[in-house]
Amino acid sequence: MLGIGTIAKKVFGTPNDRKVKAARPLVERINALEPEFQALSDAAIKDKTEELAKRAMGGESLDDLLPEAFANCREAAKRALGLRAFDVQLLGGIFMHQGNIAEMKTGEGKTLVATFPAYLNALTGKGVHIVTVNDYLAKRDAEWMSKVYGALGLTTGVVYPQQPQDEKKAAYACDVTYATNNELGFDYLRDNMKSELSDMFQRKHNYAIVDEVDSILIDEARTPLIISGPSQDKSDLYIAIDKLIPELTDEMYSKDEKARQVTFTDEGNEFLEQTLHARGLLPEGQSLYDPESTTIIHHVNQALRAHKMFLRDKDYIVRNNEVVLIDEFTGRMMAGRRLSEGLHQAIEAKEGVPIQPENVTLAQVTFQNYFRLYDKLAGMTGTAATEADEFREIYSLGVVEVPTNRPIARLDEDDAVYRTAQEKYEAIVEIIREAHAKGQPILVGTTSIEKSELLSQFLTKAELPHNVLNARHHEQEAQIVADAGKLGAITIATNMAGRGTDIKLGGNVEMKVMEALAANPEAHPDEVRARIEAEHAEEEAKVKEAGGLFVLATERHESRRIDNQLRGRSGRQGDPGRSSFFLSLEDDLMRIFGSDRLDKVLSGLGMKEGEAIIHPWVNKSLERAQAKVEGRNFDMRKNVLKFDDVMNEQRKLVFKQRMEIMEANDLSEMVTEMRHEVIDDLVSEYIPERAYADQWNVEGLHAAVIEKLGIEEPVMAWAAEEGVDDEIIIERLEKASDEMMAKKTEAFGPENMRSIEKQILLQSIDGKWREHLLTMEHLRSVVGFRGYAQRDPLNEYKKEAFQLFESMLDSLREEVTATLSRVRPMTEEEQRQQFAFFQQQLAQQQEAAKQADAVQADPVQPGAAIEGFDESDPSTWGNPSRNDSCPCGSGKKFKHCHGAL
Repeated sequence: MLGIGTIAKKVFGTPNDRKVKAARPLVERINALEPEFQALSDAAIKDKTEELAKRAMGGESLDDLLPEAFANCREAAKRALGLRAFDVQLLGGIFMHQGNIAEMKTGEGKTLVATFPAYLNALTGKGVHIVTVNDYLAKRDAEWMSKVYGALGLTTGVVYPQQPQDEKKAAYACDVTYATNNELGFDYLRDNMKSELSDMFQRKHNYAIVDEVDSILIDEARTPLIISGPSQDKSDLYIAIDKLIPELTDEMYSKDEKARQVTFTDEGNEFLEQTLHARGLLPEGQSLYDPESTTIIHHVNQALRAHKMFLRDKDYIVRNNEVVLIDEFTGRMMAGRRLSEGLHQAIEAKEGVPIQPENVTLAQVTFQNYFRLYDKLAGMTGTAATEADEFREIYSLGVVEVPTNRPIARLDEDDAVYRTAQEKYEAIVEIIREAHAKGQPILVGTTSIEKSELLSQFLTKAELPHNVLNARHHEQEAQIVADAGKLGAITIATNMAGRGTDIKLGGNVEMKVMEALAANPEAHPDEVRARIEAEHAEEEAKVKEAGGLFVLATERHESRRIDNQLRGRSGRQGDPGRSSFFLSLEDDLMRIFGSDRLDKVLSGLGMKEGEAIIHPWVNKSLERAQAKVEGRNFDMRKNVLKFDDVMNEQRKLVFKQRMEIMEANDLSEMVTEMRHEVIDDLVSEYIPERAYADQWNVEGLHAAVIEKLGIEEPVMAWAAEEGVDDEIIIERLEKASDEMMAKKTEAFGPENMRSIEKQILLQSIDGKWREHLLTMEHLRSVVGFRGYAQRDPLNEYKKEAFQLFESMLDSLREEVTATLSRVRPMTEEEQRQQFAFFQQQLAQQQEAAKQADAVQADPVQPGAAIEGFDESDPSTWGNPSRNDSCPCGSGKKFKHCHGAL
């Protein structure tokens, strides 16, 4: 019997169906305009952009301009790329313009879809950012789609790491800018550390389209972006503490894999205290529970996490004597990304590699709060529906599932569950053998490098040829993915999220053409393409006959979304395909999230070794387990965000204040107000309200006035006068300090004084904000313990954060006032000394440049690589440091050559 909800859906359609239906008339209007735009010349298409831009800036709404803009963009794309957008692609563009996430299956052409809303929103002249998951995709998409924007008369830019300043500034000034989420976030933080408006990169945050929106706004949202500077070296401490961990027994710590936490038990704490005392790491008579022991406890806890929660080849790899983190969602290396709070150093100590100094936070923001800066946000991905609640609650983004251009013909099989991992792998090898024998290409998905390599060993033993795609083989990624659809290909991939390269049945024609032309540069490109296209058509037909791409997953991920991304690699654009998940009760998800009941059921069924249980009920129970994990992860991210929201309000205030200071030409009024407030605070501190004259601390006030205001006034004599109260003293101090600053302005010259005030204000704000960030970090790490006293940690954090922010503003006023009171013009003698110093420095620099020229005169010849150097094998590169010459013999520093890979 059908439920009421099911009947209602049949009668009224789902909310998603209604959204799609409502947008159809707009698509019909765009299609009706097509003949009119086909008749336009190339120049007339650009003229149309100018006309639409004038109307947009004149106040006409973008919604009204949408049909004409989309029709113009479709025609430009057709001429520039030879691609005519399908109706469903227009639908996706409409939903993104409306500020939604368009969920479009793999192979539906999302890269082209983004050009429609980007073009429409760029007409306002405020700029559009298109956000991708990695630099390769940002550069590829910008280069590819710039042909469309160029045909429309718009400019396109791309932002990437280590980009020359002028080039980056020009990229942000373009109508459409492609960039990664990391680079956008870091540039936002860098901009708010600049002291000149002309040095800033980003304009206002107008409209952003986020590609692989689930990966960026959910998976990566747990980790804040941090700009940091080095602190003192504590390598010896990390190494000494690391030696303690292997001595622990299982009873000394408890591990919670669900929450990814590990803590010491009472027995462990007792052992630690004794051992730390014995090794001189904890002073005699000092207990672990003393406030002075906080730092050592922090380091011991991080060492325990490094050993028990972070696994080599799963969470990180060791490459060129460095610990490189691996993105758990994409399986990619995250070069340059480090774990904070000493955890990365603890892993370096565990692996015995050089320990880099810990860093101090200079600026910080989460992706949630960065992307909420935009006036309008949109996204696109193949999988977002399962996280729709989070997108709506945190980003106010709706999720709309866009229908596919052709019906999906993929066969999704029920999960097969085995008792042990060994049985599962044996079954996987057999099914791969069967599919390979009939020529069906197979994409095998794993959740870690370790499991990829284990499966690779099984396949090698079974003599089945295959490719492995993971963080270790990151450089050959595009090639391996492009070949994955060839007849009989077997590809093992660690997490396929956001790869950005389509798996086309029969292989990728473009890649084959490039390879053929590289092998034979003399060949005619058109002839090569015609031959390869004919061969490809033949191979594609054979692959379709064999059943299309077979996606075989070796495990369920914690998130259904990641599983759906893998599954979606098969069956693109109506191609035939097949997907199947092979699981065992020893898999992480099954083991951690309750496989006991299932194990009893399987035992009760009397399953023989090598047999699997395959039933829709198993799928349902697994999906419920995944939904629980997703819910828990969402709660964790929401909690992180609640704490960061407190910080975000303060961050926005500080950054806004900095911007106002940089934009202002005259800050004398602000500086005067600050000085007067400092005087008020000083007087109220030493002359309390309603206190008798004999209770005044006049000596303290006199000393504080000299120290903080730089003026020496007869405060004691004033206090002895008849009828003098605190208000009169405030008035006299304000007058004296104003006169002193007026004389300084005269001595420096008004223009110079305004410049000095601006620089001192900015330097003081930056210094105080850095100190405040560190204090807030410490508060965040200990506030959780307030829960034991039945107090809500979040409320406690809010209350204390507010008090800390107020005291930061007070100390900022004091510092600005004291610094300005101390500045004075240089005497002639000081000016002569400084000139002589600069002359000496210039001479040294010129001498160094001459020596450098002499060295350059005999450069390293290209090809003078170290003996045994092999481009594709990092183990033959030796062990150069980042600033050494590259072992390939290019003459460049290692970090700018092979070390940049």
